[in-house]
Amino acid sequence: MKKTILLFLLHALALLLLSQTRQIESLQRQQQVLMEEIKNTNKLYLDVKKQTTTILDRINLINKQISSRKELIDIQEKEIAALGKEEAILENEIAGLNEDLKKKQAYYADAIKGILNQKYSQNKLLFVLSAQSMGESLRRMQYLRKYSGWRKTQAEEIKKQQVGIREKKELLAKARADRETALVLLQNERRRLQGEEKTRQSEVAATRGQERKLQKTLREKQQSANRLNARIEKLIAEEVARQERESKAGRERSKTTARIEKASPGAETAAGSSTTAETFNLSKDFAANKGKLPMPVTGTAAIVGNFGAKKHNEWNITTNSNGIDIQAEGGASIRSVFDGEVSKVFSFPGSNTCVIVRHGDYYTFYANIYDLFVKQGDKVKAGQSLGRIFTDPDTRVSTMHFQLWQKTDKLNPAPWLRR
Repeated sequence: MKKTILLFLLHALALLLLSQTRQIESLQRQQQVLMEEIKNTNKLYLDVKKQTTTILDRINLINKQISSRKELIDIQEKEIAALGKEEAILENEIAGLNEDLKKKQAYYADAIKGILNQKYSQNKLLFVLSAQSMGESLRRMQYLRKYSGWRKTQAEEIKKQQVGIREKKELLAKARADRETALVLLQNERRRLQGEEKTRQSEVAATRGQERKLQKTLREKQQSANRLNARIEKLIAEEVARQERESKAGRERSKTTARIEKASPGAETAAGSSTTAETFNLSKDFAANKGKLPMPVTGTAAIVGNFGAKKHNEWNITTNSNGIDIQAEGGASIRSVFDGEVSKVFSFPGSNTCVIVRHGDYYTFYANIYDLFVKQGDKVKAGQSLGRIFTDPDTRVSTMHFQLWQKTDKLNPAPWLRR
């Protein structure tokens, strides 16, 4: 009974260890992604000229850097905790294996001792021949073979368990070394965070005396964004309404044709059904790729403006965004994040050329294109370039605006993009 309980506990510990290992691997992958984000943001930060007109851009980048660094530190702390749990599991598993090994060794030793105390153990042949009948001799031979096999099996099990314990001890040593390494990395990241927070303080200090000017800049940007958002909402609402009218008309034509030609649906029926099915399938595929969509711009890039409301404590002003702002390298391509059709192309002051791409019931919006490669009605593939990003000739800053809509509902695009 005790042996069964021990085996059950060892099995449970093994499953727990496997789960813990997977969690550690997942945390390590997240760290790699964040470190790449930090590297990209730092590169963009260093590329932006330090001048009055770029203060907001530089602060946005350093804020992004600090945010990513804090997230990285949080994940590293989780990894250290997970490694600590892994150590505890391994220690318990080793203790259980040692206990089981001792019992096996004791049982084996007792069995050997018992058989050695039998006088016939000194002469197996005599033991067989001393039987009173041929049947008994055969039974004794069978017994000796079984005993020999059992002894061999027990010896092999003991050796196997000793190897297993040695391997677990090696894993434990590795887990301890990994935790020590993770602690060192964590301390390094905390020091880097302190340095970045000092850099941010320095950047903010450079704005002293310019608060009103920066407040005015932010207000003007928000007003321009509000006008752009109103235009986008209107265009998407019109497009959704048009799609719904066409879908309804297609269904009505299908019903009429079906009544006239019950046996064989006509071309109009097929066309109406095909359009509806295509929209449904494209919407379903788009939704299934949440978290897997590529960044809407090529090369080194970083999200510097988040979706929703943001309070700028430095200048006591709140802004709101229907999408995200992404800073990239000069000459980068703005690209479609999924298969679709170019629904609208228009120009807007301060945002250059803008493109709306329809993906079934989903719409993506791309702003600040200066060299357009597509036109309204074009079918595009995921990753296909829509044009090149506009780079401000004075500041050399290249920023695009990206939005995501499901019909007339705006969504936060960030969780949909692959990190």
